[in-house]
Amino acid sequence: MKILVCISHVPDTTSKINFTDGDTKFDTNGVQFVINPNDEFGLTRAMWFKEKQGATVHVINVGGPETEPTLRKALAIGADEAIRINTPATDGFSVAKQLANVAKEGAYDLIIGGRESIDYNGGMVPGMLAKLIGANFVNTCIGLEVEGDKATAIREIDGGKETLKTSLPLVVGGQKGIVEESDLRIPNMRGIMQARKKPLNVKEPVEANSETNTVSFEKPAPKGSIKLVDNVDELISLLHNEAKVI
Repeated sequence: MKILVCISHVPDTTSKINFTDGDTKFDTNGVQFVINPNDEFGLTRAMWFKEKQGATVHVINVGGPETEPTLRKALAIGADEAIRINTPATDGFSVAKQLANVAKEGAYDLIIGGRESIDYNGGMVPGMLAKLIGANFVNTCIGLEVEGDKATAIREIDGGKETLKTSLPLVVGGQKGIVEESDLRIPNMRGIMQARKKPLNVKEPVEANSETNTVSFEKPAPKGSIKLVDNVDELISLLHNEAKVI
């Protein structure tokens, strides 16, 4: 089985977030970047398939050279090969199109991505990727088994769980539950040394238009600015006049 794991390069949740250029760009100075947590759950599940079923695991990222340390960490965890598509991750559709081009060329049986990244929380890339390559798709996946060319997936739904049976090729939007936090792996020295020798291939992007553009960013209101209201009428007034909710 050939597995492709999509890796997003995201700020650590403990990082202090700032914006520049009139709040139109994210300020990366002093920010520590990590593997997107939902992607790391998926990568760990892929490693299980590698160890139990002999699967080959590749990891892929859309981004510039600054994302390579994150890919190297994925290699140190145990992935066999890394691919970086050399273009900024501007929006969900353009990222999905870049991933789809590589996925088609690689003829992967299983593609695992996080259900969403923790920076933009778009939650759209795995589904669009599945559509672009004509693969089956299971989102919010919290359990996955593969036997031959058949897969059994469990996904989270409102008020419960749903078990699905489908065929490969399959794209999965994974999250906590596909493995548990206790299953996540910290690269050891041997893995880090091996990662230096594993291939990290840089591919040039295909043409893809961005369908969305970020206009500006805004930080949440400071806790001290929270207002307490005495009644519903006052709440409605604040929502209408200050929050501009219509």
